[in-house]
Amino acid sequence: MAKEELIEFEGAVLEVLPDRRFRVQLDNGHTVLAYTAGRMSKARIRTLAGDRVTVEMTPYDLDRGRITYRHKDERAAPTAGARPQYRKFRR
Repeated sequence: MAKEELIEFEGAVLEVLPDRRFRVQLDNGHTVLAYTAGRMSKARIRTLAGDRVTVEMTPYDLDRGRITYRHKDERAAPTAGARPQYRKFRR
């Protein structure tokens, strides 16, 4: 295993903590403390409790990780052909 090689896991966010940190329950049963990657913060991707995420970890510390991707929820997807409702502007 190379020094720069990272391990990726999938899991669910259990708890939102201060300073962009989250407690994540991995699919293998372990609980880790994770923070959001800088690109997610830059793109203003919000992560809430219950979201499915991908966490990458270094093999040296398996208690901490970095959230690199928030999986889309299929239930929240808009229906095809639906148009967004805009407020009517009156002059």
